Amino acid sequence: MPSYEMAMIIRAMPKVELKNALMRISNGIFDRGGIIRKIENLGYRPLPYKTSAHGLVHKEAIFFVFKIDTATTVVSDLKEEYSRDVDVVRQRVFKVNEESEHACTLETELLPPAYRKEVQEMIKMGKSQVNRFRHKFSYNSGLDYYPFQK
Repeated sequence: MPSYEMAMIIRAMPKVELKNALMRISNGIFDRGGIIRKIENLGYRPLPYKTSAHGLVHKEAIFFVFKIDTATTVVSDLKEEYSRDVDVVRQRVFKVNEESEHACTLETELLPPAYRKEVQEMIKMGKSQVNRFRHKFSYNSGLDYYPFQK
């Protein structure tokens, strides 16, 4: 399952109501087969501008980041469910890019560019491609001669 970060802005409320809202949000993830890896509370903050959601104007809110693993098809369902939740002011879902293991050695870095494997592959690829930037004029008139003066 791919990893996602779900940033949520939840309206300002007492801790008991906040706990119920977080339970409702996390149960929505669990019901769809997702896994919550981490919940980060970024705290109670003033919003950068007044935000209207569900008929109310919000000036302050509580920020959370959920790090979850879930199926790709479930993400749209979660976004749709949380857009209807009256406690959630805003939500965004971001896919976390997997960091690739890149082994780098000093010997290969010190080689001149012409001898590096990656550069040689790029040169081969460049030679195999057709030059797309050179414009070739075609008369497209169907005549075997050019009807205008050159």
